[in-house]
Amino acid sequence: MEKCLKNEVSTDLGCFPTDPANFVGKFYGVGLSFIGMTALLFLIIGSYLILTSQGNPDQLRNGKTFIYYSLAGLFLAIFGYIFITIVVADILKVPGFS
Repeated sequence: MEKCLKNEVSTDLGCFPTDPANFVGKFYGVGLSFIGMTALLFLIIGSYLILTSQGNPDQLRNGKTFIYYSLAGLFLAIFGYIFITIVVADILKVPGFS
């Protein structure tokens, strides 16, 4: 059994923080990397659809849509992280987020 810190609980998967701010902070990097990998996959799919469209406007529009929404999702995830670190932690100084 793993030795956990004072504000953590021991589980079969390891030690997890009991307060919400540290819990989110621990797994936000994993979630952000998952979003990045998914965005990269859909960028590749959208690019493939555009390259193989052969002038078909429906397939070209489909490929552009894949690329647009994958980039939009990636930017929203990045700006969410920036919002949490700058606004919540630095400007508002919410306890637990600094």
